[in-house]
Amino acid sequence: MHITLRQAAVAACLLLAGGAATAAQPLQNAIISASYNAGGMLGIADDYAGSSVSGLDPLNTSVEFFTSDALFGFDFAADGHLTIYNNSTIPTGAYIASFDFGASLGAAIKTFTITDAGLTSGVPLLTVADGHTITIDLSAVRWNGDYSALQTNITLQAVPEPASAVMLAAGLLGLGLRARRRNR
Repeated sequence: MHITLRQAAVAACLLLAGGAATAAQPLQNAIISASYNAGGMLGIADDYAGSSVSGLDPLNTSVEFFTSDALFGFDFAADGHLTIYNNSTIPTGAYIASFDFGASLGAAIKTFTITDAGLTSGVPLLTVADGHTITIDLSAVRWNGDYSALQTNITLQAVPEPASAVMLAAGLLGLGLRARRRNR
């Protein structure tokens, strides 16, 4: 049986497409250490009893962190979304929270952006402090109602998937075979 180069390329693409990874969940197994300049953070991992370290809520039924002054809740999702809630009227003041993911992420944090300001006004200052820490300064945000939500997104540096490397190798092999065939 003789297989043409085109048939081999189509078969390779179908195999690779079938084995391609599903959409990435960049925060899937994250362990997060939180800090807050106006007090402390309470994490869901110990039912908000005082620990400032938590993983993601596997059932997504509760926020991962509350500030100890009960002003803010922080809800992380495996897909990289972070929703920040105000639990009551926020008095004027400085409110800065930091979240350190340590080595629990598969790649370094690339960006941290607002995706939906909701009912809030003013501008939060979102910073990628280093490859595994984000900082949120909420001091200039006006929440315009209780239980408002501010939506943000954390994206990680691109990491080539194993399937991408295989596809590159298959493409280079195909080009080499075609050039060889042409030279005959």
